[in-house]
Amino acid sequence: MNYEIFYKGIAASIVYSIIGIVVFIFAYWVIERLTPEKSWQEIVKNKNIALAIVFAAFILGISIIIAAAIHG
Repeated sequence: MNYEIFYKGIAASIVYSIIGIVVFIFAYWVIERLTPEKSWQEIVKNKNIALAIVFAAFILGISIIIAAAIHG
């Protein structure tokens, strides 16, 4: 087994994972700034189910886009 190729694959996976997480956090920060209220406070304290569903869809959508961009 060629370990050099194996370790390059592992390193690439880690780097792309970190890049994906950073992009996701940046996208969440942008959405948080665009909304009038603090989304986490609204979801947890006021139990706003509709906002929770919207943010869940946002998280899934951004995650799928990032995964597709990384996968190629």
